[in-house]
Amino acid sequence: MRLGDATLLVLGGVGGGLTGSMAGLASLVSYPALLAVGLPPVAANVTNTVALLSNTVGTAAGARPELRGHGRRLARLSAVAAIGGLAGAILLLATPSSAFERIVPVLVALGAALLLLRDELRRWAGHRTMPAPVLGGTIFLVGVYGGYFGAAAGVLMLAVLSVAATEPFPVTNAVKSIALGAANLAAAVLYAILAPVNWAAAALMAIGCLLGSWLGPTLVRRLPERPLRAAIAVAALALAAYLWWRADH
Repeated sequence: MRLGDATLLVLGGVGGGLTGSMAGLASLVSYPALLAVGLPPVAANVTNTVALLSNTVGTAAGARPELRGHGRRLARLSAVAAIGGLAGAILLLATPSSAFERIVPVLVALGAALLLLRDELRRWAGHRTMPAPVLGGTIFLVGVYGGYFGAAAGVLMLAVLSVAATEPFPVTNAVKSIALGAANLAAAVLYAILAPVNWAAAALMAIGCLLGSWLGPTLVRRLPERPLRAAIAVAALALAAYLWWRADH
């Protein structure tokens, strides 16, 4: 591999780690970097999923204060998300990628809207909490999407958890990263066996992801919540528009 391509992959990993741990938009940076070094779309998709596993490790290390005391919750959410991630990986290997070209932008835009309207939705719900079966089913579906394609899956996970729980944003953001990491892990195991993972590219990108995701929680901890949440939503809407445009071309 050329030095320029290797550098691009590491830098793409740093960017993916930062955007993933802060906003759930890792693939917005990492996936194009893999395409830029010449990987075909399917290989780039599965390689991206494997590389982003280091995001979970970095976020867990950088967000220990936010994750403390949430062990049982993380175990429940991660188990459901992992089952969804495995189902999504099977779906990717069994169906053409065009099957979700139209629904993906809608899901990303929905996640952005949920983030923007989180406070209004909480006020509307009052003291009611999201029923466990509804939360579990929604997390499963986000896991399916994460295992299948994954672009902005973190935004969807963050949106669901933000509406479901009343807690500081950095806590929700950290929990999102761990649950989504479980979905990625389940999908990555299957991809490692059956899919065309480029292991050299995955390793280089994982190094960058580890660094970026370790720094991300520190930045989230220091930035004001409302502007950060709005910025994530705007970026997600931009991604939804791009994905919709790409589906037409």
